[in-house]
Amino acid sequence: MIDVDVLGVRVEMPTNNPIVLLRERDGDRYLPVWIGAAEAAAIAYAQQGVVPPRPLTHDLTVEIVRALGHTLEGVRIVEMRDSVFYAALDFSGGIEVGSRTSDAIALALRCDAPIRVAEAVMDEAGVIVDSDEDEEVEKFREFLDQVSAEDFLGDEPGEGPGDEPGAPSGSGGPQGGPSA
Repeated sequence: MIDVDVLGVRVEMPTNNPIVLLRERDGDRYLPVWIGAAEAAAIAYAQQGVVPPRPLTHDLTVEIVRALGHTLEGVRIVEMRDSVFYAALDFSGGIEVGSRTSDAIALALRCDAPIRVAEAVMDEAGVIVDSDEDEEVEKFREFLDQVSAEDFLGDEPGEGPGDEPGAPSGSGGPQGGPSA
């Protein structure tokens, strides 16, 4: 398993699809994951340290896990099938629960839990950013400094494209990119 850090979320142009970008901690590969707008907002809230007046779904999940006497020890992105990522939540007591990747990332950020990616997934979907693309990464970081979670909320509630297993064909990210 490869340890990764969350660089942040942004809206991919021109499709307006949210994306979360993960970076290999001890390497130079990045893993772009297309996600839904609600999940993008949840990840952005966690990164910005926003505490809502009432718990959102991911906050509630963290509180339930704690109330039951467990902790989230880590999350793993374990597979990519038909351009959809699959994740697992690893709880204390050896409990493993399957999860959408976007939800796993949102929970990991709230619990300060490590995020890991299977070697095979990184080999298949990871991209290496060369020196010409370093400027794009810097622009992405500048964008993250200026964006708020509200920027990802649309007018219509619901899941993002390809966010659920069994999503309609072609619903992955732009140009068929993988989604959570």
